[in-house]
Amino acid sequence: MLSIQNISKSFGDVHALKDVSFDLKPGLFGLLGPNGAGKSTLMRTLATLQNPDSGQVTFQGQDIVAAPDTVRRQLGYLPQDFGVYPRMSAEALLNHIGILKGLSNKKEREAQVHQLLHNVNLFKFKTASVATFSGGMRQRFGVAQAMLGDPKILIVDEPTAGLDPFERQRFLDLLSEAGEDKIIILSTHIVEDVRDLCPDMAILGEGELVARGGPEDLINKIRGKVWRKKVDKADVEGLKKNNNVLSTRLLMGGVIITVLADQAPTAGFEMEDNPVLEDAYFAHLYRFV
Repeated sequence: MLSIQNISKSFGDVHALKDVSFDLKPGLFGLLGPNGAGKSTLMRTLATLQNPDSGQVTFQGQDIVAAPDTVRRQLGYLPQDFGVYPRMSAEALLNHIGILKGLSNKKEREAQVHQLLHNVNLFKFKTASVATFSGGMRQRFGVAQAMLGDPKILIVDEPTAGLDPFERQRFLDLLSEAGEDKIIILSTHIVEDVRDLCPDMAILGEGELVARGGPEDLINKIRGKVWRKKVDKADVEGLKKNNNVLSTRLLMGGVIITVLADQAPTAGFEMEDNPVLEDAYFAHLYRFV
């Protein structure tokens, strides 16, 4: 089990994390939040790249701040941005990273490298320099290096950024297959990634944990309270002043406005029988529930 207990972290006057606590067991866990919510700060803390100002993180009972190597040997990490060595091929760089991760058996390491390159659809580019890869290809390489060594904890921070729909689905399938015996933390602001993949999730806003539960559980909290209506652009501001507006979307010269309320805000609003995770996300993020 990975246990996060009352973690706080500040950078000057910016409180990136405020007393965040939750426990994780093997499986896929989605961490949703807007840019600046503190997701990357939490991921870097869990990856032992920085220490919290207060609180404790333990993995299988071991304090990862006091003994970071304990978790590093069992950790795979894909940050938002990562550099690569110039002029090193994908195969050579994965082998190098494998050695750093303690994969000392050359035959087993090379077999794992080749399998991962196949899994992320990069095997035919194995001799090409990673520095020449496109953004999507480099992201797929990042996935491969994170999964080297069969880690027990896999942390992926905004992993589908820059991927086309086909690559995104391939990546999500990889995570889904790997999630049976690993703790996999998927940190993202893309609601669809969590909806499609994670049976457990949390929402982070302004450094605080504002909701925790399964996607369907969070949706059920707002079921029967989501209303939609197409309105003129000129009416939007007035509705925002008097209602808990979840979202607005331009459509064919008008605006589809979504409101959280116990009853129809005004005439013409229709109840949404099947609210989606995005509705629940905004409802919790804005502290309407």
